[in-house]
Amino acid sequence: METLTKTVAVVYFSPTDTSKKVALALAEGTGAKEIKEFDLTTDESVSPIVCDADLLVLAAPVYAGRVALQAIQRFQRIQASGVPALVAVVYGNRDYEDALIELRDEAEKLHLKVIAAGAFIGEHSFSRKQMPVAEGRPDASDLQKARELGQKTVLKLAQGISEETLWVKGNVPYRAIKEQPTVAPVCLEGCTLCGKCIAVCPVHAISKSPEGKIETDAAKCTLCCACVKKCPFGQRVFDTPFTKYLYENFRERREPEFFL
Repeated sequence: METLTKTVAVVYFSPTDTSKKVALALAEGTGAKEIKEFDLTTDESVSPIVCDADLLVLAAPVYAGRVALQAIQRFQRIQASGVPALVAVVYGNRDYEDALIELRDEAEKLHLKVIAAGAFIGEHSFSRKQMPVAEGRPDASDLQKARELGQKTVLKLAQGISEETLWVKGNVPYRAIKEQPTVAPVCLEGCTLCGKCIAVCPVHAISKSPEGKIETDAAKCTLCCACVKKCPFGQRVFDTPFTKYLYENFRERREPEFFL
């Protein structure tokens, strides 16, 4: 039988590439002939994103049990009224709490029809070698499960779209967003001023001063730690006691969850 999803649009916000990996695996699982990729991680444009597709895959990371605020803001550009959607959140092995239901609701506000959803695990932003938290995830097993969810979504689409709202885990009202401390990663003395951290920062909080030093606007920093994980020389760091807490309490492997 010919697939109903000849074209899949993939839209994601993914500072450390974990949501990107999951999103593309979901799209691959659909067997679509064409995949249109929209990476909004560092894209602060306000121009509309027209997603002319048979299915839209929407993915974002979880920050403290909620969808990353920057992802919500950037997804507002999507124009794909009536398009069926598969939404996914990626969290650091602790809990995704209200993030998935929030992403479902935001997709519905954009007039997408959410027919499937998933919560996946990605290496925590605060993970480090001495205290790893979900290190290396999503791994091969996670990505295979993402492909399986993509395949199941296509099968569900073939059966016809229900008018009912898809049930997913989470609470409404969502958990409150706690005020974030004004801190940020820093560069070590061995920093080469290569500028990689500047290029990967989703909120453009990092710059090079006239004196040739890397400076970070801590008030803008979201602690996604993309600059830490993507520094080619390991000279960008963020030390927080929360890493120890995560390492001691959330080392047990958690598995992806699907909702269809």
